[in-house]
Amino acid sequence: MREQPPYLRAADLLRQRIANEEWVPGDRLPSRAQLAEECGGVGENVIRRAQELLISQGVLEGRAGSGTFVAEPRQRLRMVRSQSREQRGGSPFAADMSALAKRGTWESSTEAKLPAPADIAARLGISEGDLCVRTSYEFLADGKPVQLSTSWEPYGITGGTLVVLPEGGPHAGKGVVDRMAEIGITVTRAVEQPEPGHATAEEATLLGVQRGALVTRIQRTYYSDDGRPVETADIVVPAAFGVIVYEVPVS
Repeated sequence: MREQPPYLRAADLLRQRIANEEWVPGDRLPSRAQLAEECGGVGENVIRRAQELLISQGVLEGRAGSGTFVAEPRQRLRMVRSQSREQRGGSPFAADMSALAKRGTWESSTEAKLPAPADIAARLGISEGDLCVRTSYEFLADGKPVQLSTSWEPYGITGGTLVVLPEGGPHAGKGVVDRMAEIGITVTRAVEQPEPGHATAEEATLLGVQRGALVTRIQRTYYSDDGRPVETADIVVPAAFGVIVYEVPVS
């Protein structure tokens, strides 16, 4: 059997000491030098990698200038992707959080008339460089970040209408399905492609996780009843914060 890398053995030792309540949530861990000695005389770099792993898993948290602490237990949100969540009206995220007895809010920034990069153009069935409206979202549950999303809509569909800005105007924040209905477009399906990944430096900063932390990436595209893509988005959910559940109707 292949020997376990030293940093994984060190991580297991630290995790066990936390499980045994040698350290409790909020406690500051000893220095890396002390932990290295207590873990069998390993190098401090081994302890650093072990701590980074445990931070990415939500067991520890790093505080700039203060050290590394045992993290407060954080409930993983059960994020259901289902047909019904798209039929309730309004924001699907707000409805999801309400079902979990949490307050769902979000912050956003929109750029209009942005040229579509090649991969986004392919997903929207338009030409590279065609104008789009891009909106970046940070979704919060009870004020804490739990999800990121970057949405692209073809300007050729919404330009000159009251729904051109997803978070502006009289239909702000209503979600793609309701907003498209306001301009006579019926959205009938969404296609989602989930993949595992690791948080980039920017994503880690926004979500409050360690760079490289495990995340689920969902590539979602909404289609109208004539088969035309009307919006596509890249969604990022940290594995430590949420578990993705798909509900499939059976007739």
